[in-house]
Amino acid sequence: MSREHILHKVRTALGRTAGVAAPDPPPVRIRIPETDLETRVTRFLSSLAGLGGKTCRAANQEEALAHVRSLLEGKTAIASNAPFLRECGITNLPNVKSGFNSAQEVRPMCATADVGITSAAYALADTGTLVMLSNPEEARLISLLPPVHIAVVPAGRILSGLDELLSILPRPADQTSSMVLITGPSRTADIEQILVRGVHGPGEIHVVVVG
Repeated sequence: MSREHILHKVRTALGRTAGVAAPDPPPVRIRIPETDLETRVTRFLSSLAGLGGKTCRAANQEEALAHVRSLLEGKTAIASNAPFLRECGITNLPNVKSGFNSAQEVRPMCATADVGITSAAYALADTGTLVMLSNPEEARLISLLPPVHIAVVPAGRILSGLDELLSILPRPADQTSSMVLITGPSRTADIEQILVRGVHGPGEIHVVVVG
């Protein structure tokens, strides 16, 4: 079947003829549901738990610190430079390394640490997704290389979903070199359709929502 015959069939299905320009695309429709904070938090925790993520709702920073301390018992950890982690006291824990200024410092520590600890720029309630913006405060490797990822996120950063995120960040590349969306533990079924965790990133993820 020739190329022109295929294109003719496509044009016919679309009700168009050769030489007629395609119409302008319809306007972008972004729908942001009106939901209160408690509903967003509850939905986020439920969505993440359904994906195999482990969740904790901490009433305040002290509870968040206590929970992270219990998760790190007997483990080594690297924490990002996110100000919220410092506010919670997590970077002061004795088995947590933080305050790195270059990728050369971060990379070897990520390769040997049991746990990577970050905050998140945003979280998406409808899919249980963490939105990570790469910058000096959040080195990308910390959330991707260690086998366990702990994210400590203020409740106020939880958005309804992707539409709301794109309304806030319509052009992410203007603000960051990399925006990573983390939805549950890493998994793949590329090998004989057998689900395997932890191939392309952490196989275990904990999210502590604070507030």
